Formats: sequence, structure tokens, C-alpha cells
Amino acid sequence: MIDKIVPDAAAALADIRDGATVMIGGFGTAGQPNELIDALIDTGARELVIVNNNAGNGDTGLARLLSLKRVRKIICSFPRQADSHHFDALYRAGEIELELVPQGNLAERIRAAGAGIGGFFTPTGYGTALAQGKETREINGRHYVLESPIHADYALIKAEKGDRWGNLTYRMTARNFGPIMAMAARTTVATVHEIVELGRLDPEAVVTPGLFVQRVVLVDRVATAAGGFKQAA
Repeated sequence: MIDKIVPDAAAALADIRDGATVMIGGFGTAGQPNELIDALIDTGARELVIVNNNAGNGDTGLARLLSLKRVRKIICSFPRQADSHHFDALYRAGEIELELVPQGNLAERIRAAGAGIGGFFTPTGYGTALAQGKETREINGRHYVLESPIHADYALIKAEKGDRWGNLTYRMTARNFGPIMAMAARTTVATVHEIVELGRLDPEAVVTPGLFVQRVVLVDRVATAAGGFKQAA
């Protein structure tokens, strides 16, 4: 019997090792899987490569992971915001490597990994420092840059509902990078606020099929909002 539900976030991430490449869903704090990030911190894994749209907000979640100096490199679109002080301090001190990627390119590079695409040409970034060292080509009179897919060892994402097969639905903007990250990683771990019986999810509403999900963790919505780590009953 297929059952991808694991008892808690700690069990879901127990096999993460130093140097892993980890995709973390979220657009800012929307859709950020804080329970999984806390569990990632608790594993003690270091020298991580993190793929995320941002570089952390405030002092919790991804920002806390950065502040503990567990991240060797971050691949993201928006590393600096008003409250991204942990990343800013690390970068200025030369203690973290940054690969800056335009947001559309970031999404497409992740999607390409999940779709099995070896690379793609995009006009975004041509003629800028972001294109240095990359192949360029003129197509129909327009200049393009060759971008490579981004693969990951793990994807940590947040969903709304799931079943024991790993089928997922999302809530509004919390969906963001979750679906494509789930496809681009060898192991995808998803938190959900509700686990339903097989067949209860409308197939037309399933955004991420269970094929792309290896582990599902049930979390409490109230605890999530409070930033805690309480397991749902």
C-alpha cells in the first residue's frame, strides 16, 4: 500500500546531508514551509545550496537558516529587502555565495529540470553581467542567452491538502514555486494542513500529482501562523 505520510518534519528530513541542494518554496513568506525549514536546521546539515525566490525575511524561516551559517550558496531573484539583514551581513562579509537569477529565468530553469529539458535560450539577461560566460545566440534577429536547468536533492514545499499518495492542492498565492520545485527534486517533502481520503481530491483540482512527492507531513494551521512547530492531532 502506498502511504507517503510521515509522522513529523524531523522524520521527513532525517536523511539530509551536508552539501545538499535544497529548493524551498515560497514567495517571501507566502507558501514558505517554516516547519520544514526548522526541521532542516535541526538536522545540523551544513554547506547547503539553497534555491528560493528570496534570501529570507526577518529572523525566522529561511533567514534563521542563513543566520546560523548553514548555507554555502543561495540561488535566488530577490536577495535584498528591507528585512533581509542576515543575508546582507553574510554577503558583505564574503561568507555566502550568491547566484542572482531574474525571476522568470529562475522559474523556467526549475521547470526545465522537472521537464527533462537540457537548457533553453532566453533574451532576459543578454548584454548584462548575468550573461557573462554563457553561450549566446541570435535567433530571428534577437539575441538570447543559454540558461541551464536547476536540479535539487530536496524540495521543501507547502501545500493545502494532500492524500496518502502525495497528491497536492494549494491555497491561492501559497502555490507559487511549489509545483515546479516538486518536479525538479529527487525527493520532495510537502507540508499540508489537511490529509484527505483517496478520491476526495477532485482530479481536476490536483496541481501536483503524487508522482512528484515522496513525503507528506501534516501540520497545524494555527501553529503555522504563530511560527511554531506543533504537530496537528
